[in-house]
Amino acid sequence: MTHVLVVEDDPATAREIEAALQDHGFDVTHVDNGRDGLVRAISDSYDVIVLDRMLPGALDGLGMLTALRASGIATPVLILSALSALDERVRGLRAGGDDYLTKPFEFIELTARLDALSRRRVAPSEERANRLRVGNLELDLLKRSVKRGERLVELLPREYALLEYLVQHAEQVVTRTMLFEAVWNYAYDERTNVIEVHMGRLRRKVDGEGEEPMIHTIRGAGYVLRSPA
Repeated sequence: MTHVLVVEDDPATAREIEAALQDHGFDVTHVDNGRDGLVRAISDSYDVIVLDRMLPGALDGLGMLTALRASGIATPVLILSALSALDERVRGLRAGGDDYLTKPFEFIELTARLDALSRRRVAPSEERANRLRVGNLELDLLKRSVKRGERLVELLPREYALLEYLVQHAEQVVTRTMLFEAVWNYAYDERTNVIEVHMGRLRRKVDGEGEEPMIHTIRGAGYVLRSPA
């Protein structure tokens, strides 16, 4: 059963979310503030977190998310917010969020996105090798770890899924539609720049200072991961 932590301060909204998720078969824990949410997220094990952007008190949604990532917790986080401006969505994703859903929303979309976030992508070792390599970049599929040369690359779950897909299709151009279907598991929306935000974050981690770039943008087409020359 998928275990979801819901951090939402509005009682009516929280009850509706909890009822919808339970009807979908999720095990739900609810708290109404960022401090308690952070404590629960660090001390307990969750498959995914639903986090309200505008929480009361000293620790709002972004503050909780930043503290969560600083603590090394990589649990996927879906941000809920009434703030629909592009800058707000970008702030949420850059703080470590994996997805962003604007209020009001349909519960069928919420559950679909949580299904996608909680899904694990590690295939059995007998079906493919435990490691994938492109140049000096190596992915350990069982440990879900990444190294470039001797440097350990720390990635969030969504970033790892993106990189794994790029490595599986190394030297091939992959479109935004392909990435959305493979990594987000729902149809690509041209109005969102979620891929650009995540890809920018991934590029900064994989292509370190002084290293030859491996992730390239193909204008008008998508992205390609190439082995260093």
